[in-house]
Amino acid sequence: MGLLSDPNRRRALITLLTRLNAPICVVCYMAGVAWFMGLAFEPFTLRTYMSENAMGSTMVEERFPAGERALATGREFAAHKRKAGGMPVDWLVKTLQARGLEVFTQRFSRTLPFPDENKERYMVKGTNVYGILRAPRAPRTEALVLSAPCSPGENNNQAVGLLLGLAQYFRNQIYWAKDIIFLVNEHDLIGMQAWLEGYHHTNTTGMDWSPLQGRGGSIQAALSLELSSDVVTSLDLVLEGLNGQLPNLDLANLFYAFCQKIGVLCTIQGKLQRNDWDSVSGYSHAVQTMMLMVMKQASGRPWGDHGLFLRYHIEAASIKGINSFRQYKTDTTTIGRLLEGMYRKLNNLLERLHQSYFFYLMPSLSHFVSIGYYMPAFGLLAAILFMRALDLWVQLTAPPLPPEEGAAHVKQSSPGVLSVLTPLVISHVTGAALYALPIHFQQVAVEHFPVSETEAVVLTAIAVYTAGLALPHNTHRYKTLHGWRVLKLVAVLYLAVLLGCTALINFSLGFILALTLVPIAAFVTPHVPKVLSAFVLVFLSPACTLLFSVFFFQELQEVPVSFQEGWMLFLSVISQGILDHSLYGSLVYPLISLLVYPCWLLFWNILFWN
Repeated sequence: MGLLSDPNRRRALITLLTRLNAPICVVCYMAGVAWFMGLAFEPFTLRTYMSENAMGSTMVEERFPAGERALATGREFAAHKRKAGGMPVDWLVKTLQARGLEVFTQRFSRTLPFPDENKERYMVKGTNVYGILRAPRAPRTEALVLSAPCSPGENNNQAVGLLLGLAQYFRNQIYWAKDIIFLVNEHDLIGMQAWLEGYHHTNTTGMDWSPLQGRGGSIQAALSLELSSDVVTSLDLVLEGLNGQLPNLDLANLFYAFCQKIGVLCTIQGKLQRNDWDSVSGYSHAVQTMMLMVMKQASGRPWGDHGLFLRYHIEAASIKGINSFRQYKTDTTTIGRLLEGMYRKLNNLLERLHQSYFFYLMPSLSHFVSIGYYMPAFGLLAAILFMRALDLWVQLTAPPLPPEEGAAHVKQSSPGVLSVLTPLVISHVTGAALYALPIHFQQVAVEHFPVSETEAVVLTAIAVYTAGLALPHNTHRYKTLHGWRVLKLVAVLYLAVLLGCTALINFSLGFILALTLVPIAAFVTPHVPKVLSAFVLVFLSPACTLLFSVFFFQELQEVPVSFQEGWMLFLSVISQGILDHSLYGSLVYPLISLLVYPCWLLFWNILFWN
């Protein structure tokens, strides 16, 4: 404290920090990247463990004898689905009623803001069917959910058959202390969104749905099941939800514990766990697994039906059956035993899952990285912004040098408010146009250009984004000697707050944005070479970051694409981002358009200040 309270020492410290500002920034950036890459090294991670005592080991045996019957029911469901041309509502209602459940249906409809060309739909209508198994040993104030989406074609028929088989088996057991809800939702996420809104009496997305006639207790946890083959080689756990939310780590620990107990091959991000962590290939495998989780979390979209439960503080995950080239096979009976064991453990909960972590990264199912381990990597990048802000503040508060005798008089004017306010306003107006115009102008674009509605939305977004680079963000009338320094100080502090808030909600998105925007914020000035600097700024802009992320994600999944295929994926990601915001409330698109892009435009404006 004496160092900061003594004016002379404080002045000496500030002088040292400003003199070594650039080297310190470079070291912080390299240290932040190195810290993050080291998180996948197994000795630096924590082993997973069960924090919730109520879900600890018990002397029970998981039972489910009806695996073959479940597959037969799945084939029957597939036949009725082909006959009905979609969801066989009447057959599902009769089948669930025959198993002794209280059965209800919910109709819903939604008009998309523009056609979803990936799934070829614009006006969506469907029906959800769900049955409630009332708890015989409790006051029915809590519930668990098992869902299986009714997917088009031959997809997920086995999951619905297993769900119906579990419903029949659960009905004959007497130990349930919570209601069990068996849900078959149509049109994947849209149907799940309608059901959750109806269950919780909310309507945040403007969807039309009929009120639910039957409800269970407060939902404590949920699992979504996806099986599309009679042969399953491994089960993949999907955790990433809407806006980067993750379920309580104990839910992942529970899945991993039962896979180990029953002998089921389990994966995360589609990758098996390796034990050779001390080798280069083992470390590379862990990095790929962790980076896949980072990329999926940063996208902000739900990667399964479970992703929408997290918005209602319901711990949920999706379990996907994978049929690959591996020789290891898992039958439906074993999968049913695993699910029965998980629900018996969740049935023992006396309160919501809360004792374990909600913020984490997983390089494997047996190891995790907690928030206390990965936040320093972001903190090192954020420190660069505060170092540059300190340097700018010292330059602005330093007394002006007296003009030399005979030298031309330079007007030392104070930084005007308009010199900073003008680019701030214009940049944010451009961001608002990027957010609002693509959907509102799609009909105008379709009338004047030979493009579809989806293409019109994406091309309008790209046009507005590109036009923002040419706008006169400042005028010579309001420029002052120190105006660009004031603007950069505001922009650097603005970026620091923006990235900090983003990283607290969605660390992966905040870290990826920090990797590209912090170098721009640190070193852009009006005095650097214009052409080269402009190229670097465009190269590190939010749009190019998204484009590179598309290619990087495909490489991580070991499905590399050509530039043309990657460009089409890039356009598809833009349209899906806008759709996810309209349909489910994803915050990534408004964050980029209303805040990140305008902030980047401020640095673009600083480069061309003269």
